[in-house]
Amino acid sequence: MMTGSVLDILIYVFDRYMLEETPQVPEREQLARDLERAGFGRTNVERALDWLTELAFGHQRPPLPAARRDGAAHRGVRVFADSELVRLSPECRGLLLTLERARVITPQQREIVIERMLALEADEPDTEQLKWVVLMVLSSQPGQELAVERLGGLVAELRTNAPH
Repeated sequence: MMTGSVLDILIYVFDRYMLEETPQVPEREQLARDLERAGFGRTNVERALDWLTELAFGHQRPPLPAARRDGAAHRGVRVFADSELVRLSPECRGLLLTLERARVITPQQREIVIERMLALEADEPDTEQLKWVVLMVLSSQPGQELAVERLGGLVAELRTNAPH
């Protein structure tokens, strides 16, 4: 029996349900049965469904300050808490900064991504996991099609320019 990590389950759900133009995601109970039938363990299925529920409500948080009074863009610096520094590698933090500077994600989305990454409870989250989480966060929010395309392009560009 396959147990599958929470991220494995999330990727499975994303691939199976979210990539369609108008996603038809079953109700939680039906989705849980489908995932268990697919061989995923009940505990991780529940954790993955909780993760998705929290993601669905993540964009309802109050917005971060976007601009100063004079209209200039607010260029704050994100300082990571010790608990975040321990869990998120320098590569993950660097990729987040790159995505934000390239305007693929907003500061608000960055915070949701960090929160969702930490909620995965992975031993050592890596940049591949981060890319999936960013994709899921962007896909969960209306009007983010361009950002999803930019993410795909940027990820391809990062792979091309990566040292071998």
